[in-house]
Amino acid sequence: MSRNARINTLLLLVVVALAVLPLALGMGDHKEEPFTGADSQAETAITETHPDYEPWFSPLYEPPSGEIESALFSLQAALGAGVLAYYFGLRRGRRQGEARAQAAPPAGDRPDPGLPDAKPSDGGVPDGEVPAAQPSDAGRPVAKAGSGPAGTEAGSPRTPA
Repeated sequence: MSRNARINTLLLLVVVALAVLPLALGMGDHKEEPFTGADSQAETAITETHPDYEPWFSPLYEPPSGEIESALFSLQAALGAGVLAYYFGLRRGRRQGEARAQAAPPAGDRPDPGLPDAKPSDGGVPDGEVPAAQPSDAGRPVAKAGSGPAGTEAGSPRTPA
């Protein structure tokens, strides 16, 4: 198993443990609503210590039920996770693109694909000359200049500039 696979497996086990352990250990069994949010717990604590407390403002939108409130919170969390995943994916893609661009030789230093050992920095094979057959070319015919398909000869209107 690779190092990344082990790390991902470990993280998955930690997440499962965080979800299952509170339920398995019975945390919150003594409460009426065992897994309430921090907002409602803070409200309860404030009203117990200061019964005459008046909130400064009220929510702009109050969902009709707790299920809708949970659904909206889940939607908000999913959208946030999507934005973060997009950002990190974009960042990784850019980093990989930069690494590929740095690893590739500059366009002027790339050898001509039709000439196996020709390198512009070495002088290569002059235009119009046929390269000498290489030992690895045994059994393959050597192309002659201007012997390609019709319309690909030098000076032809189909020849790309």
